[in-house]
Amino acid sequence: MKSPPQLISRVLSGIVYLLALLVILDYFQIEVTPIIAALGIGGLAVGLALQDSLSNFFAGIYIVSGSPVKVGDFIEVPGDKISGYVEDISWRSTKIRTLPNTIVIIPNSRLSQSVVVNTYLPNKEIAVLVECGVAYDSDLEKVEKITNQVAEQIQKNVSGAVKIFKPFIRYHTFGDSNINFTIILRAEEFTAGYLIKHEFIKALKRRFDQESIEISFPARNVYTHPSVTGKQRIRRKY
Repeated sequence: MKSPPQLISRVLSGIVYLLALLVILDYFQIEVTPIIAALGIGGLAVGLALQDSLSNFFAGIYIVSGSPVKVGDFIEVPGDKISGYVEDISWRSTKIRTLPNTIVIIPNSRLSQSVVVNTYLPNKEIAVLVECGVAYDSDLEKVEKITNQVAEQIQKNVSGAVKIFKPFIRYHTFGDSNINFTIILRAEEFTAGYLIKHEFIKALKRRFDQESIEISFPARNVYTHPSVTGKQRIRRKY
């Protein structure tokens, strides 16, 4: 079970200490109204001096109370090209642990104003999309059947895949050298998708080789003047 963000712990601690102080002052029959007034004036001065810090503090309150992000979530911040697990939300900043195991610290005010992709909402399961293409002379019905067979094996046997999900493919583009399609699989959570893609690509390439299904190289026809090369057309693969 994840521990609560430091921000919550510190706010609760501050409230407890403040209430305890008021109880003590009341016990000794000390008038608290002038003290509260003085604190109000002093708080205004401090607020003007610490605008950035207070902005981060209230942004942190918004992040925690609004629940778009919580500790343990895997998030992406596309504008800053940052992705990773939320380690903590403190009074000033949010700590994100990236997949290379580094810590990125983002000010709460910046995070609250950024576009954030939370891969754990509405739940952890996520689609895994793999792009592929086959040569124009391929039997597309056969390609679809074989691709689905390979995808189903991966879906059932690879760790982190959603076992009950039935994968499928969709043709979508007449490319320069291939008819392109997308295979849709499903992972239990974002990072599990890396292993699923890895195993699926290996298995599909192996099966295509066995079935003599070609994934073509991009080809270009290059025309040159006969007086230069003695050839009218050169066909090259890139």
